[in-house]
Amino acid sequence: MDYKNAGVDIEAGYQSVELMKEHVKKTMRPEVLGGLGGFSGAFSMEAVKNMEKPTLLSGTDGVGTKLKIAFLMDKHDTIGIDCVAMCVNDVACAGGEPLFFLDYIACGKNYPEKIALIVKGVAEGCAQAGAALIGGETAEHPGLMPEEEYDLAGFTVGVVDEKDLITGGEIREGDILIGIASSGVHSNGFSLVRKVFPMTRESLDTYYEELGTTLGDALLMPTKIYVKALKSVKDAGVRIKGCSHITGGGFYENIPRMLPDGILARVEKDSYQVPAIFKLLQKTGGIEDKMMYNTYNMGLGMVLAVEPSDVDRTMEAIRAAGEIPYQVGRCEAWKGAPEGGKGVELC
Repeated sequence: MDYKNAGVDIEAGYQSVELMKEHVKKTMRPEVLGGLGGFSGAFSMEAVKNMEKPTLLSGTDGVGTKLKIAFLMDKHDTIGIDCVAMCVNDVACAGGEPLFFLDYIACGKNYPEKIALIVKGVAEGCAQAGAALIGGETAEHPGLMPEEEYDLAGFTVGVVDEKDLITGGEIREGDILIGIASSGVHSNGFSLVRKVFPMTRESLDTYYEELGTTLGDALLMPTKIYVKALKSVKDAGVRIKGCSHITGGGFYENIPRMLPDGILARVEKDSYQVPAIFKLLQKTGGIEDKMMYNTYNMGLGMVLAVEPSDVDRTMEAIRAAGEIPYQVGRCEAWKGAPEGGKGVELC
């Protein structure tokens, strides 16, 4: 009896590391010390020593049951982008620059080529975010997970000068809400998606005219990474007063997280075009409007609050970064709000 017969293939682990090295190499930054394969990742803080009060930010998340779509389609090269996006977008919406990223892959059986494809996506996400992929772990779990399945999670560390933190505390009545377009469902609400559509290869391979692609490809569209767009706004001299990453919980849970007490964010639903995938999902599943906006991003992956005088510069900066902005509403004083009250209203 040996470890391989027990279900853990050490040689496959070594092969996975060799296959992923070329992808990891593309994410390197000058601050990275050492190479892949050490017991820890080293990252120099020399570049941030000129900040007045350098402040570390961290984010961790996974991809959730979107992975089930990847399993059914046997497509694993983009799911890593989702993992990175879910972490770095949280850091970015606090005003931070993601510095480095680590991933964790748990699998029933280590198929080196599949693991390398997953890491290829992680590396692509890191490249989009400007973060270095400095380490990770692939754990083989025979008997705990089915051989063909895996779970993927990640962790990022970023930095911001304390004076540049985006806290939402400065938001006032009259501030304008600007949304940045999403790429689709992103990585939230897939448990509901999987109840609405049959989870078969035939269903996922079905082409929909309104989507311009198959259902599976539309659902697997990688989550947008907004790091460069938010940096572009900052570089344009705009002070972002509040920023919300629209993830699980949709508009109703996430937008209030950036608001100070006594402020109501009023979002105009007809101020932008809701992507076709959400319309198809809602129609097929017979889902009420409120549930859609309480579960999905509905086409807006980030919502910013800025001064009215900064709207044009903000929109231009987002476009310059290759993203699509919309003016979607405004902040109002919430008259008669309960103590500690803050919220969002869709109209």
